[in-house]
Amino acid sequence: MNQRNTVATNEVDLVAVSVSGAVAHPGFPGLPAEPYRLSADGTPFLLPTYGGIVYNVSVGDRAFGWAADCIHPGVSIGQADGNWNRGLNVFACVGNRARVMSGEAAGTTGVVTGKSGRFSEQVIVHIPHEARSRMTVGDQVLVRAEGVGMNLTDHPDVSLKGISGGLLAALPAEESDGQIAFGVTAQVPAHLVGAGLGLTSEGGSLHMQSTDRKLLQDLGLDQLRLGDLVALEDTDSRYNHGYLRGARAIGVVASTDGPRAGYGPGIAILMTAPSGQLGSFESADTNLVQLLGIEG
Repeated sequence: MNQRNTVATNEVDLVAVSVSGAVAHPGFPGLPAEPYRLSADGTPFLLPTYGGIVYNVSVGDRAFGWAADCIHPGVSIGQADGNWNRGLNVFACVGNRARVMSGEAAGTTGVVTGKSGRFSEQVIVHIPHEARSRMTVGDQVLVRAEGVGMNLTDHPDVSLKGISGGLLAALPAEESDGQIAFGVTAQVPAHLVGAGLGLTSEGGSLHMQSTDRKLLQDLGLDQLRLGDLVALEDTDSRYNHGYLRGARAIGVVASTDGPRAGYGPGIAILMTAPSGQLGSFESADTNLVQLLGIEG
């Protein structure tokens, strides 16, 4: 893990609580439209999608190029009860520690690396490869949830969203003239923000637009990795996600690209501010693997 920054927070006042979920089974909505979906050019496709245990895609791997539709790296967990699942999705924070509680991999520890979907369906957990191979759908994963309610003592206009104190402290940070800025791997212009706009920012994720591959290449966004921190320009995510000039949001790339229009890599928002109070700067290797010391 990187050296801790000196950004002041109220972390000492936070409450740590347990939330849990079972490894979720991948699913498709019912007929007549499914199981086929339409790519951006209208071509029907059938590809693996989010949920379950993904054996060969992990945080730190590339976000583009998989034969998949918005795959979650590692393990996806959820609750069958809608209210319970909402509690899991809101209270689990990126960077929280998790533990497998049942099955052959019981006792294995992992870390929350993201949240899924416009409708907050699942929480994404990195579990080491070896233990992942011994897990099954339905295994219980317990998360020590801590981070909701945290704020930046000297920057009250910056809203924190689902980020653990440990991850926040590991981020490269600069403070000057009343603004705080954090290191990111890339800047995403507002016109490339896609699915998820208009929905609540408590849980779930926003997706990048990725149909214009030439533009992504020109901006270097085609090189994004799962776990990269990115800044979304002119994006206000205080209460729901929307366009606002001067606003900024910072999030983590949580899921892969997909063929559908508006469904590029999913980004779980970690912080936001409406009018210049939050900045960002390019910082190499600002990825959860390095920031949290993730192995396996």
